Amino acid sequence: MKTIVETSSKLSKFLLADDVEVVSTTTEITVGNPQASNPAYIIGCHSSADTTLYTNVTNAPSNWSGNRYKFDGTTWTANPDWVDPTLEDEE
Repeated sequence: MKTIVETSSKLSKFLLADDVEVVSTTTEITVGNPQASNPAYIIGCHSSADTTLYTNVTNAPSNWSGNRYKFDGTTWTANPDWVDPTLEDEE
């Protein structure tokens, strides 16, 4: 697996399979083949300036979701500020 982490907060934003291509530039992150007319998606709110890409991640939590965990390159820790969005919908 690989994860895209917001450098300042250490929040894991995306968790991807190792074979998914990730290209990070100073303006955006492209997931999927950047040469294709239709990459899987483009992350416009993050770039190489504010994220770190970790590869060969073998210990991702089984209940991972975006912003739920922080990752420092080795250790995952629960984000104490994370709120399950499915629970918010029930309110």
